Amino acid sequence: MEEIINKYLNEIVSLEINSKPGDVETEMLDNSADNNKEWKNWIPIQSTVTDLELSELEKEIGHRLPDSYKKFLKIKHFYELYIAECSFCSHPINTWRAKLMEMIFDGYPSEDLIETGRIPFASWSDWGLLCFDTTAKCENNNYPIVLWDHEVYDQFEFQYSNFENMLEELAIEHEEQKEE
Repeated sequence: MEEIINKYLNEIVSLEINSKPGDVETEMLDNSADNNKEWKNWIPIQSTVTDLELSELEKEIGHRLPDSYKKFLKIKHFYELYIAECSFCSHPINTWRAKLMEMIFDGYPSEDLIETGRIPFASWSDWGLLCFDTTAKCENNNYPIVLWDHEVYDQFEFQYSNFENMLEELAIEHEEQKEE
């Protein structure tokens, strides 16, 4: 998992698409770039997320998270991470929790997602969200991943068997897209 995450974060930096308008947290500011412009360059850095913070997050959202996703959150901080059609929730060092909570509770009506047991964690293309389906029976909170189309609020389409499997399949899809 760490290899996949690092590969695609490094790709973002090497393609020089690691910039965003507005402020970048000091720890993530790319000091080798001209940051006196409206757009600031950022660099991915080692995650500082703790087990205690993850436990508090789980209490706040009312669901346990998959161990693989918690491991993902403990790999790197970033502003953008795209793999194939998947765009992960922004994960900046000091505001990662607020960004994730915003996606879970404020991105779309919570009665369509979190209140039905679906925890959004990434955008899919420009029309949907990938969610953990906590309504499925599974061991170790290793929930299947479902796709929610924001135009069809009451349907969830199975996408991947679990988070780690999803990362592997997305990496393959991403490489295939680059070859086309």
